[in-house]
Amino acid sequence: MPLTLWLSLAAICAMGAMSPGPSLALVLRHTLGGGRLPGVTAAVFHALGVGFYALLTVLGLGALVVRHPEVFQLITWGGAAYLAWLGVKALRAGRASSLAANAVVTTPGQAAREAVLVALGNPKLIIFFVALLSQFVTPDMSPLAKGIIVATAMVIDGGWYVLVAVGLSHSRVLPWLQRHAHWVNRVTGVLLIALALRVVAGPLL
Repeated sequence: MPLTLWLSLAAICAMGAMSPGPSLALVLRHTLGGGRLPGVTAAVFHALGVGFYALLTVLGLGALVVRHPEVFQLITWGGAAYLAWLGVKALRAGRASSLAANAVVTTPGQAAREAVLVALGNPKLIIFFVALLSQFVTPDMSPLAKGIIVATAMVIDGGWYVLVAVGLSHSRVLPWLQRHAHWVNRVTGVLLIALALRVVAGPLL
C-alpha cells in the first residue's frame, strides 16, 4: 500500500475514532466506575470490535450490504435497541450514584463485554466502514494490504481510547469525575438514548 494512501486511511480512522459518540461515553463510564484498568480494557476490546468490522469490510461487507440491505437494517435496529438499553442503564446509575458513592462500580469483564457489543452494535460505525473504509479495498488487493487496513483501524481506535482512559484516570482528574458521577452518567444516558432515536428515525449520513 502506498504511503500516501495509508496516510489518508490513518487520517480517516483517526477522525472516526475521535468523534464523540457512544464509544467515548462507554470508555468514560468504565473509567469512572472502575479506574484505569476497566477503562483501558474497554478501549482494547472496543478496538477488537472495530477490527472485526474492518476485517468484514476487506472481505466484502460493503458488497453484501448493497445486495442485501435487509441485513444492514437488522444490524441497525439491533444496535439502536442496545444503545437505548445502555442509555437507560446509565440514567439509572446516575440517580443511584447521587445517593451512594459506590453505586457505579464496573469490572474489566463488564468493560470488555460492553465495549465489544457497543462496537458491533453502533450503526454509525457500520456506516463508517461501509461508506469510507471500503473505498480503500480493491478486488486485486494483496492479503498484506488488507491486513494493514485492519491493523490500522484497530491500532488507531484502541490507541486513542487508551489515551482517553489513561488521561481520565489520572489522580487529579478521576476524583473530580467521581464526585460528579451522577451528572456524567445522566449526560451519557441522554446521549446514548438520543443516538438510538436518531438511528430509528433515519440514516445517519
